[in-house]
Amino acid sequence: MERTLSTPGAVTLYVGALLGPSVLLLPGLAAGIAGPASLVAWLGLLVLSGLLAAVFSALGRRYPGRSGAAGFAGAAFGPGAERAVAACFLGGVVLGAPVVCLIGAAYLAPLTGGGPGTTVEIAAGLLLVVVVLTIGGARASAAVQIGLVGVLVTLLVVAVTASAPHARGASWTPFAPHGWSAVGSASAVLMLSFVGWEAIAPMTARLRDPGRQLPRVIGAAFAITSAVYLATAGATIAVLGPRAGSATPVADLLRVGIGPAGAVAAGIAAVALTLAATNAYLTGAAEMVEALMSGAGARRRRYGLPLGVAALGSVMLTLTGLGWLDTTDLVAFPTTMFLAVYLAATAAGVRLLVGRARVAAALSCVAVGAVLAQSGPVVVVPALVVGVVVVARRVSRSGERRRRGPGGRDHRSARSARRREDDLPVGGGAAGRPAGLAPAHGTGAPGCATAGGCG
Repeated sequence: MERTLSTPGAVTLYVGALLGPSVLLLPGLAAGIAGPASLVAWLGLLVLSGLLAAVFSALGRRYPGRSGAAGFAGAAFGPGAERAVAACFLGGVVLGAPVVCLIGAAYLAPLTGGGPGTTVEIAAGLLLVVVVLTIGGARASAAVQIGLVGVLVTLLVVAVTASAPHARGASWTPFAPHGWSAVGSASAVLMLSFVGWEAIAPMTARLRDPGRQLPRVIGAAFAITSAVYLATAGATIAVLGPRAGSATPVADLLRVGIGPAGAVAAGIAAVALTLAATNAYLTGAAEMVEALMSGAGARRRRYGLPLGVAALGSVMLTLTGLGWLDTTDLVAFPTTMFLAVYLAATAAGVRLLVGRARVAAALSCVAVGAVLAQSGPVVVVPALVVGVVVVARRVSRSGERRRRGPGGRDHRSARSARRREDDLPVGGGAAGRPAGLAPAHGTGAPGCATAGGCG
């Protein structure tokens, strides 16, 4: 990989990996859970975010051949752990796609004059559009994604600054209306905003001078995202007050600051961000599936992922429309999956790293575990996913052992080889092979008749 990434370019990519449509929802959602005390959850997660940045950058430098959290888990604990973590990551993407679509729909629905039912219908429509585009091979380019992140940052800056004169000190009291335990619940939800630091690992190899550039890049990206998150969360509480628990806090801030036109701009931007971000998530996840599943059926399973997202998303949105799930429940599903991924990655860091990086990994692992414990009953979801992966792996190994038999040889391959030998004409070359037929190259194992062998 060529080392051509400049410091400004890396900062842009890192910020783009962290900021997404979730920031349009989570400040309001956290304020609704914990009130003004939700700002404590933001501050605590920003500290954790800095530790995660240090851990993933260290893992990226030490294991440049590994890609992402699953690869690091594999390096530390073996291929079984790698598959389990990859499955949790994919589960987070699958469960997160309907949530992102619901965010965009919540901003668009008021512009159409519709209510909560309209929001769910628009979310289902957005999800269908993204799935069709993904299956058709459409993909939002990196330039488009970065451009939309710039639009998002501009939107947030305008919302905060324009609404600032309307801030009220009374909005901060009572500070913890739902008790301090609600801060933990808010943290479990807000963690979705901090998913993205694992992108540091593969990008580290693209820096021209990682030793000199990386501290600057991480520092700048951390400062930008911290400022954006804290400013948006603070403005949501100070300006909106009792209405801070809205599902569209940025639109509400813009409406207060610059009038109805601000809400229209927020709705248009939210839909664009939703389509681009969800397309990027599904495309990346499909590529991961194709990489993990070799064989002729890999591409078919790759296309099956978007269809699975559409099916599961339809169920989740239907339950939301019926009132059986709310936005907090929907956000909790993918967030818990990503927390499980980070728990495994930081545990891998404890095993693989040394010195201060190992200390950072240990602190991160404890903190991620504490946040995961606040997730409530939904924590069973990643446990079920890991259990399914473990059972599937054991079944696969058991089937392989049965095929090979006591001697360790694949009996199906042996029978196939004997049939091929029986079909050869008598009087052929060596070992019953017709004269002039060259032996297969490679290892001699079935399917390895190439110059490169099975590897």
